[in-house]
Amino acid sequence: MGIGPAMKRHARMMMALLAVSITTAAWNDAWADDETPPPSQQQPAATTSAPPPEGQKGGARRGGDGPNANAPAAAEQHRLPPDSTTKQTLALPGRTLNFTATAGSIRIFDDKGEPQADIAYTSYQLDGADRASRPVTFLFNGGPGASSAWLQLGDAGPWRLSISGDGAVASASPDLLPNAETWLDFTDLVFIDPVGTGYSRFVASGDDVRKRFFSVDGDVSSIALVIRRWLEKSDRLLSPKYVAGESYGGIRGPKVVRELQTQQGVGVRGLILVSPVLDFRDYSGSSLLQFVYSLPTMAAVAREARETGKGPLTRADLAEVERYAQGEFLTDLIKGQADKEATTRLSDKVAQLTGIDQVVSRRLAGRFDIGEFRREFDRRNGRVTGRYDASVSGFDPYPDSSYYLFGDPSGDPLLAPLTSAAVDLTARKLNWRPDGSYHLLSDSVNKAWDFGRGQNPAESVRQLRQILAFDPKLKLLVGHGMFDLATPYFASKVQLDQLPAYATPNRVKLVVYPGGHMFYSRDSARQAFRAEVQTLMK
Repeated sequence: MGIGPAMKRHARMMMALLAVSITTAAWNDAWADDETPPPSQQQPAATTSAPPPEGQKGGARRGGDGPNANAPAAAEQHRLPPDSTTKQTLALPGRTLNFTATAGSIRIFDDKGEPQADIAYTSYQLDGADRASRPVTFLFNGGPGASSAWLQLGDAGPWRLSISGDGAVASASPDLLPNAETWLDFTDLVFIDPVGTGYSRFVASGDDVRKRFFSVDGDVSSIALVIRRWLEKSDRLLSPKYVAGESYGGIRGPKVVRELQTQQGVGVRGLILVSPVLDFRDYSGSSLLQFVYSLPTMAAVAREARETGKGPLTRADLAEVERYAQGEFLTDLIKGQADKEATTRLSDKVAQLTGIDQVVSRRLAGRFDIGEFRREFDRRNGRVTGRYDASVSGFDPYPDSSYYLFGDPSGDPLLAPLTSAAVDLTARKLNWRPDGSYHLLSDSVNKAWDFGRGQNPAESVRQLRQILAFDPKLKLLVGHGMFDLATPYFASKVQLDQLPAYATPNRVKLVVYPGGHMFYSRDSARQAFRAEVQTLMK
């Protein structure tokens, strides 16, 4: 899912940036020998699991004797069950896919061989394929604090949950159906849940381990390590490798690829980013670029509402708005409110493009932050737009309040059906039954996150430049929805345009579809994006 709770509190986060408690180098050193932990702490081999014995939960499942008898009690108490591997058959239009599914985890150790965390994953590998030539793609979402269920059950996995229309309400049935647009036809899939999300969990106690994992660098190091460990465990080091990340995955993705290239000895063929954020510096404070980035999306929402029934909006329809945003709009913004003529001109043009009342636009000097636009767009009817998809609206629960007391009608209703679907899939189809709760979107992880050092918010443009320069064969695909106010597509467009000449059009591609942050909820967008991913891997 999107940057989730992070962007809702972006101002607080930018004010609360702290020094990362441990450097990337130290993190790598600490985990350099994690693949050879003491025998008493090694992860059991992958196997087809059975339900835990009656009356036993957590550490009691394997406590008392056997190979884990000497493991720390705290670690065993929280340990996830052995991996579960099952054979699956998926009947789809025009083809049938036979594949092996594994739900399990990879344990991470520190430099003393002490277990730190169990990172859960779900993998799907097509039967009968040549492992050396068959691509494998590692996918994760963002948040921070989001599990991979959004990409797995909304877009690329073998089964899909409808998350639009009648499916986008909290009481919708969580039944999963075969996904005709699964990527499994052309790549094996590994969905990773960072610690604190899904069923992934800490097995060590104390604040230090949480500070490591809940930081930009520590998070990246742990995910890259899990990818390498999965490749070794599954005998897939020779396979073509791809990485896909959504939303805050735009920060994770380039950094993970760089970490794999330089610290884990793993090369990556391509990076796929879904509705990414690449640089937090331009989304808050006094940055004028936040208004530049969001204007084309706001104009798209207004045009979509005005022109209902005239066919799907395309990015070509927004070409004039994009030119204005980069030209006269930015010029008038820089002049500031000291220039009354420029401010009036700007305010009236923004009102015309967005459909916001001219009086309101002039009062705000044409500078709409996301919350103000969402409320003002249809305030006369007591409705607010979505943040993840501003073409979706819902009732403002407190329409007369001076404060913003509304949630996201395009995102909040999805939490219940997605959580239920993920739990049901894991237990019923994949036969993996961890104890404890499944965390689709963890607010506690988000609140605890360390986003950067000092006054430098997280960004991944530097790593994006490095990975493209480091490997001239690596390709980048970026997909966005034009109604997404959480991570506006125009931000990625401007940032990608700044890349050096080696980032040629045949290596770097931006695609924009009608839709929101989870643009893949719309059939046409999901189908088109799948085709782009398949082309990337050819």
